[in-house]
Amino acid sequence: MNKTSYLIILMILLVIFTVRGAEVPYLTGRVTDNAQILSPVTKKMLSDSLKAHENRTGNQIAVLTLSTLDGDNIEEYANKVFNEWKLGQKGKDNGILILVVPDDRRMRIEVGYGLEGTMTDLLAGRIIRDVMTPKFKNEDYDGGISDGALAVIKILEGDQQSGFAALDTGDDKGIFDEKPSFIDFEAGDISVIERILLGCFIFGIIGLFTIVGIATPGVGWFLYLFLIPFWAMFPIVVLGVKGAFICLVTYLIVFPLAKIFLKHTNWYQKAKEDLRTKGQASIGGFTFSSGGSGGSSWSSGSSGFSGGGGSSGGGGASGSW
Repeated sequence: MNKTSYLIILMILLVIFTVRGAEVPYLTGRVTDNAQILSPVTKKMLSDSLKAHENRTGNQIAVLTLSTLDGDNIEEYANKVFNEWKLGQKGKDNGILILVVPDDRRMRIEVGYGLEGTMTDLLAGRIIRDVMTPKFKNEDYDGGISDGALAVIKILEGDQQSGFAALDTGDDKGIFDEKPSFIDFEAGDISVIERILLGCFIFGIIGLFTIVGIATPGVGWFLYLFLIPFWAMFPIVVLGVKGAFICLVTYLIVFPLAKIFLKHTNWYQKAKEDLRTKGQASIGGFTFSSGGSGGSSWSSGSSGFSGGGGSSGGGGASGSW
């Protein structure tokens, strides 16, 4: 593969990353912690609690954290996220978005049309003021977001009084009703089947390029560096942050060791010599051809949680701390 081909591929991938990094983040689950202010245990248990509430009532509650909005209006941004994520069931509009922006010290509870009668602006404002703000002032984001979500759940389930009373007494066991799983990689809230399918797609692509990089004389070390960001980011969708980190460390260690080992094998030396003398070599069903600068090329002979179609007209409340 010549330099022009690599540049074209790189440009395409950069475009893909640009699209994915659009203003509204990708919906990875009921809890999308882009600001990374929640502990893994809190994120897991919060997601489980929101899922249980949806199973009981059909209401969809999502939590989003972002470091900053870069000056954007939080009301407009929350409404945009809500409607693009389509929280709530179509026709019922029974969704709620809890948005927290720590660097801007701003937060909002965005309420879908169908829940405005239950989760009024007054109640949403009270949750922000009395439940979340005190915790945020102490930089207790785990407690503030968890308690705020618990209050929302209790009010939506018709228990308005205990929605605040339980929090006043510190009785927040409802949201932490399961023990953490130490084998869970905190991946997005997707089913096992979806995780397997996504894993086959992601690891199939970057795995293929990894094998090509290990087996190819010349261009292999370029691919080693080129694939680092892909091994760092893509596995997060399937394995979560810890799983992706383990994959990245494994890749950084195994790739050079495998390449050094193969470098001394007869078929690798033969392929290297064929590239030097004949301009091409065949390895494992792939044909590699050398480029003008000593490089080589080769050729061969989508979360379990998604919005239900709901929308919001801007109901809810905002606050700061």
